[in-house]
This record gives sequence, C-alpha cells and structure tokens, in this order.
Amino acid sequence: MKIEEDNSGSYGHHGSGKQQQLVVRVADKDFERDVLEKLARLEAKMDMLFGGGQPGRMKNAEDRIVILERNDIKRSVYDRLLNAVITVAISVAITMHERLGIK
Repeated sequence: MKIEEDNSGSYGHHGSGKQQQLVVRVADKDFERDVLEKLARLEAKMDMLFGGGQPGRMKNAEDRIVILERNDIKRSVYDRLLNAVITVAISVAITMHERLGIK
C-alpha cells in the first residue's frame, strides 16, 4: 500500500480563519483488483438471476409459479364438482331411501 499526501492546500495557524485541506491518496492496486473482481462476480450473479437478454432464474421461477397456480385452480374446480356430485348422490339416497328399500 502506498500513501501519498498532497500538501498543496493552504495551512494556516490555529485560529487564523483559513480553511485547511489535506488530501490522502491511496494507491493500492490489490484493493482495486479485489473490488473489480467482486463487482464482476456481482454482475455475473445479477445476469444469472434476472437474465442478460435471456430469461434468468427469476423469470423461470415466475413461469413455474404461474403454471402451478393454473393447476391449483383446475384442481379446485374439479374438487368442487366432485364434492357437488357426492353431495347430490347422498341427498338423493337420503330422500329416496324408503322407495329404494335402503334401511
């Protein structure tokens, strides 16, 4: 790590009213490389999740959820129809039990 101080700012004595400036420049190539690598990995993960012009994992997951919801609605309708048929059959059996000879 290399630290350079820029002393080009004006320094006044304490109480002189002049503004003090101190610039510290850090030239650390390892740090810059690490940050750029992490940024590249983040970009790759974002492309994988949301897609870079192609459907990503999020789009695929949303499509699967839509399919599951449609199947759930269909199953619900079939369950209701089946329950209605069973209910009607039981009601008819109760109503007609004497005529049908069921005791």
